[in-house]
Amino acid sequence: MSDPSVPFWKRKALAEMTAAEWESLCDGCGRCCLNKLEDEDTGEIFHTDVACRLLDGHTCRCRDYPNRHAIVHNCDRLTPTNVPRLKWLPKTCGYRLVAEGRDLYWWHPLVSGDRDTVHAAGVSVRGRVGLFEDAMGGEDLEDRIVSWPERIPPRAKRLPGR
Repeated sequence: MSDPSVPFWKRKALAEMTAAEWESLCDGCGRCCLNKLEDEDTGEIFHTDVACRLLDGHTCRCRDYPNRHAIVHNCDRLTPTNVPRLKWLPKTCGYRLVAEGRDLYWWHPLVSGDRDTVHAAGVSVRGRVGLFEDAMGGEDLEDRIVSWPERIPPRAKRLPGR
């Protein structure tokens, strides 16, 4: 489909997107910046409320996005090839949704035109980060497991204004 009136995420595969289109698929929720644990036996992913030290807890954006891979060595680089295989990407993630052939939610900045709707819909990590990894001290990640990152808040499912 090459109709320019159709949004790019509905007419292009991830691999066909420009760098700017690719970057704009990030909704700014910050959920991917939470530390995760994987059960070695089952492969099950457990999210924690511990965030990457570069995450800004208010904007839910990286404080040093251009240099994040040099600073945080386990920061995962999303690519059109690996997005479909990353089980830990949130169900609401724009990259995951497009890879699965689904549309973006109403609160996604590309749909709403407003970067704050992701926060208003309750999808972002704003106000929910318990710790940043550089403040962990002696705590174990296992003690910080939470279930909310895998849930879609009810208000995020509703149409705006309802």
